[in-house]
Amino acid sequence: MEETREKIIDRKEKELNIKDLNIKENKVNLIVISGPSGVGKTTIIRNILQDTELKDKIMFSVSHTTREKREGEVDGQDYFFVSEEEFKRMIEKDEFIEWAKVHGHLYGTSYKNIELAQKSGKLLILDIDVQGAEKIREKMRDSAIFIFIKPPSIEELKRRLVSRGDTKDIELRINNVRKELEYEAKFDLSIVNENLEETVAQLKKIIKNLLNESK
Repeated sequence: MEETREKIIDRKEKELNIKDLNIKENKVNLIVISGPSGVGKTTIIRNILQDTELKDKIMFSVSHTTREKREGEVDGQDYFFVSEEEFKRMIEKDEFIEWAKVHGHLYGTSYKNIELAQKSGKLLILDIDVQGAEKIREKMRDSAIFIFIKPPSIEELKRRLVSRGDTKDIELRINNVRKELEYEAKFDLSIVNENLEETVAQLKKIIKNLLNESK
């Protein structure tokens, strides 16, 4: 059976070729990485940004959020941590290409981040929820690739959330995760994050292929 755009990339699959994605010939300058909270997106992206071969060719889009900083997070590096009043002011001024309310907190990607990446010529990486990915898809479908990161199982994701201290309303969170997993088929690629090292290596391969295709 011929593979579709929504094919799942197994961890043991052969080396990826960006042409397998069947993306239009427009230049891709945006990678949207999405998936449920606690699946490991932030850790994966941090590892990619530290790659010596890639770090001068890619940019991370720092989102704005109204949630509190977690231990180890840096304002302006992991997120721009702002008040709800400031966030709503930015909404009123139409400064976000996408924004959404997730688990009671506001998150948004500013147009400024997109513009900075376009001017620099670098590939921009976004770490956003599935709602945000939907909005980016509506506006930038032909210049973006959408990658869904999912957990090996709901049970494993629950364990990860508990281990990082996200125990508040955990059953509600898990119910939300089940809903988010329903969006998987809309993404170009889906990767199971069972082993961090393998997941990072797989995404690096995708990014390097993209960069080679754009030369």
